Amino acid sequence: MWLWVLHRISGATIFFFLFVHVLDTALVRVSPQAYNEVIQTYKTPIVDLMEFGLVATVLVHALNGIRIILIAFWSEGPRHQKTMLWIIAVIYLLVMVPAAVIIGIHMMEHFR
Repeated sequence: MWLWVLHRISGATIFFFLFVHVLDTALVRVSPQAYNEVIQTYKTPIVDLMEFGLVATVLVHALNGIRIILIAFWSEGPRHQKTMLWIIAVIYLLVMVPAAVIIGIHMMEHFR
């Protein structure tokens, strides 16, 4: 049940990000100077953490989405759903640990 809740929350979060992203990108047509000012505010360690959260959210949503598709459309899916859960957990860690290191290195550049 918690993965179901996480899937819904991650989907809503990704939708919100895309909405904000479209709005801030649309600023370039209205005022390139305003666009540049908004983009400049994104160059902070807090936004780097938010980017890490976005990567984590998109990855968990995508991997769980694949699991849901397999459960729904593969005749053996329901029987293997716990195995698939562990597989996506391992894949998630294999991707997120290097991502955390890379983003952490990038964040440290803000403090130099």
